[in-house]
Amino acid sequence: MAFDSLHSGTSTETAMESGKVDEKSQNLSFVLQSPFKVKYEERPIPKLESPHDVLVQIDWTGICGSDVHYYTEGRIGAFVLTSPMVLGHESSGTIHNVGSAVTTLSPGDRVALEPGVPCRRCPRCKSGTYNLCPHMAFASTPPYDGTLAKYYALPADFCYKLPEHVTLEEGALVEPTAVAVHIVRQAAVKPGNTVVVFGAGPVGLLCAGVSAAFGAERIVVVDIQEKRLAFARDWIKGAKTSTFLPGKDATAEENAARLISENALGDGADVVIDASGAAPSVATGIEVLRTGGTYVQGGMGRPEIPFPILKVCVKEVTVKGSFRYGSGDYKLAVELVAGGKVDVKGLVTGKVAFGDAEKAFETVRAGEGIKTLIEGVKD
Repeated sequence: MAFDSLHSGTSTETAMESGKVDEKSQNLSFVLQSPFKVKYEERPIPKLESPHDVLVQIDWTGICGSDVHYYTEGRIGAFVLTSPMVLGHESSGTIHNVGSAVTTLSPGDRVALEPGVPCRRCPRCKSGTYNLCPHMAFASTPPYDGTLAKYYALPADFCYKLPEHVTLEEGALVEPTAVAVHIVRQAAVKPGNTVVVFGAGPVGLLCAGVSAAFGAERIVVVDIQEKRLAFARDWIKGAKTSTFLPGKDATAEENAARLISENALGDGADVVIDASGAAPSVATGIEVLRTGGTYVQGGMGRPEIPFPILKVCVKEVTVKGSFRYGSGDYKLAVELVAGGKVDVKGLVTGKVAFGDAEKAFETVRAGEGIKTLIEGVKD
């Protein structure tokens, strides 16, 4: 169920009245204590640790699947919740204060936040792949707090000023757009390519949208939910777009053969992107690729799954992973949104007040809507 206006009422552990926050709060934060146990808590206003840092008042935050995974499981792989943690990392906000060395931003500027700060010194950072930094401090990834708070501090060069015509709601969707930009760059999508995307959630849809912006000629979106496929057909612009609903009892080979036939892909797709993390999608994706094609794994699923290694070898497939975003991805994401190349506003199916953050998490957990936004704490 999509819901389009701010709601009130919450079961979250808190001393405040349902749906309302204390207007005199210093830094009210939405804190995960343990799986399914959250509460509102006053935290200290972050201090600027460097003269190059800025303090941002958060305006909007989107909910990511990883946030929900921490909410329900308390861990993702090796990242384990061991102490209370503020959730959220897809955020936009307004500059509240700047460090003495900041020259690119001023109080009142509206920005999209890149929520992961690398060490800047390790071999990965120096090679330009800072998303692979082993010392990355990433919001809402244990032990680091996230952005679902009134204020959040980070380096100025990880804040991207939004053009005047771009809304703060759109700014909150720059983060998942940057994820998609990185995936599509990993796939080296170019004009004329045929691209198959598995998973019609926010990231899968954005991968399709970015692929269209990169010049893909035909895009096929695959999902097991017809309502999400219908959304994809309406939302994706700029390329011939079709959708595919896999047969529940069909093998990977059978689904791949039908997908190729129904969508006139000839000897297969140039690029396959998996944004689902589901083992059947991985197997079908390798089958759908043409010889010499490129496969990118963007979705996270079980730590280990069966993998069609023989087909990868015989078809000489290029297989790549994709993790968060790297150099230039955020900048390009802002440009795609600002230029109308990717309609992120069309992905928003629900907005809630800060006092109803838990309701938003439950909505996303139930698979309702596409992208839900949480409004920031009001002054």
